[in-house]
Amino acid sequence: MRAPITIDDANDPRLDDFRDLKAADALAGEREVVIAEGVNVVERMLSSPYRVRAVFGVPARVDALTDVLEKYDVPAYVGDKWMLSDVAGFRVTRGVLASADRLPPRSVESVVASARRLVVLEGLNDFENLGALFRNIAAFGADAVILDAQCADPLYRRSVRVSMGYVLRVPFAVADVGLPQLLPLLHEHGFAVCALTPRAQARPLADVNVPTRWALAFGAEGPGLSDEVINNADELVRIPMASGVDSLNVATAVAVALAHYMA
Repeated sequence: MRAPITIDDANDPRLDDFRDLKAADALAGEREVVIAEGVNVVERMLSSPYRVRAVFGVPARVDALTDVLEKYDVPAYVGDKWMLSDVAGFRVTRGVLASADRLPPRSVESVVASARRLVVLEGLNDFENLGALFRNIAAFGADAVILDAQCADPLYRRSVRVSMGYVLRVPFAVADVGLPQLLPLLHEHGFAVCALTPRAQARPLADVNVPTRWALAFGAEGPGLSDEVINNADELVRIPMASGVDSLNVATAVAVALAHYMA
């Protein structure tokens, strides 16, 4: 482990990865740097496949990472809480940040060929929902995620934070087409596409027989899955809910569905 370096000047170029992060958020998907916030998330980033570029935080939070930092040759910078917030452009209440290079993108074809338990997403553009969703997928152990061209960037800073860093561990691929155009590929590889929908004709989750190779399809909150996906799925599946409640948060729906499919 390198000894932490104290920095007194917020303009020090060694902190450029962490500068004006709210402005950098507008470049999500284009910027080559992934940001982690908080001790637990930074620790998971350090032990993930992503190459960590630097850690920056207040002394107490960097000290809390000493055991894991000892395993890696990563520069660690420390400053007071005011400098940390000045550099980031907002109050960093979690006290520590880390930056990492993005991995080369996986192709949809390679992910489909190597998995048998997939979550596929159509039009999910809420960063925090994506983060919570990846955390749930990691918890239940699905193999990978495929996001269609309309989904938000899963490596956006808030997504990484809400996922508690698990978005850095779950394999995913981002398609350059919509989900309907991906269904033939899934079928060619033997996946049963199971579309989660509250429609009355859908089979209740508890009654579903889990196929050997499956892809659970989820749409954005509000519109849900497109009619084209619904009409070409192998099975429609619904999560029964109390009268008067028509939907669940999509990350919660993923967790409930995976609890059945992974049992």
